[in-house]
Amino acid sequence: MPEVDANENDDPFIFKYGGIYFPSTHTSPQIIDSVQDFEIRDSDVFLITYPKSGTVWTQQILSLIVNEGHRNGTEEIQNMSRVPWIEYNLSKMDYDSRPSPRLFSSHLPYYFVPRDLRNKRGKIIYIARNPKDVAVSYYHFYKAIKKVKQKKDWETFLDDYLSGKVLSSSWFDHVKGWYTHQEDFNILFLTYEEMKKDLRSSVRQICRFVEKELDEREVDTIVEKATFQNMKQDPLANYTTVPEDTLDVKIATHLRKGTVGDWKNLMTVAQNEKFDKIYSEKMIGVPINFTWDISEGN
Repeated sequence: MPEVDANENDDPFIFKYGGIYFPSTHTSPQIIDSVQDFEIRDSDVFLITYPKSGTVWTQQILSLIVNEGHRNGTEEIQNMSRVPWIEYNLSKMDYDSRPSPRLFSSHLPYYFVPRDLRNKRGKIIYIARNPKDVAVSYYHFYKAIKKVKQKKDWETFLDDYLSGKVLSSSWFDHVKGWYTHQEDFNILFLTYEEMKKDLRSSVRQICRFVEKELDEREVDTIVEKATFQNMKQDPLANYTTVPEDTLDVKIATHLRKGTVGDWKNLMTVAQNEKFDKIYSEKMIGVPINFTWDISEGN
């Protein structure tokens, strides 16, 4: 097992391992190492994202698809239990007893996931969101994490985000790593923005990928239940039932706005120019066409 990296973040809530910052309250280097030996079923589906990229939303969509609109009673089960986080819950959950297809969530980089996934066993759905909106959403979320004692202003947080000194480390490395290693996995790569623009088409794409045939009425049900407004009001889907010592929901929740282009409300012209320069340097050769404002696609 590699040694724990030097922690440049200097927050006791966070440790750095394999170049990635993790929350010490949720996982450990031993758990992260054990994830790589996790035994995969061919029917397993992993939802992988960088934080604040539509994870909770897609958990709901995926769960609705696999459970056919939750008509079998799964609507009474919390989202985080329907699609659990493998790097946080591996030592706590009995995954062997779960019926197929099993659903999992993860923020892990490509090199930390179960080895069998690299043999194209199982399926991966990767959701990427434009990094400016991720930064703004992450900033509001960071302020609400109770274990993070060193609250930072927007400018300081943005600098940390751009240099990868936040939980899950660099957005650029995460997205670029997964995008450039797609050939190693059985993966469906989607963007948050294309899902926002045409949720129905995205639901159908996911259905085909996970080999789930649904009729038009079932697709209608999923699209309706997965709208932002409906999820915002569903405590079993929106993570508002997390332990009180985890998140201050008066400051922010897992589902805040769910919009495209919110970065324009917080980022200054100078910050945007700096961001664009770093983006062009770090994402060279990665032909992902992000929508930076939803009006661009209308």
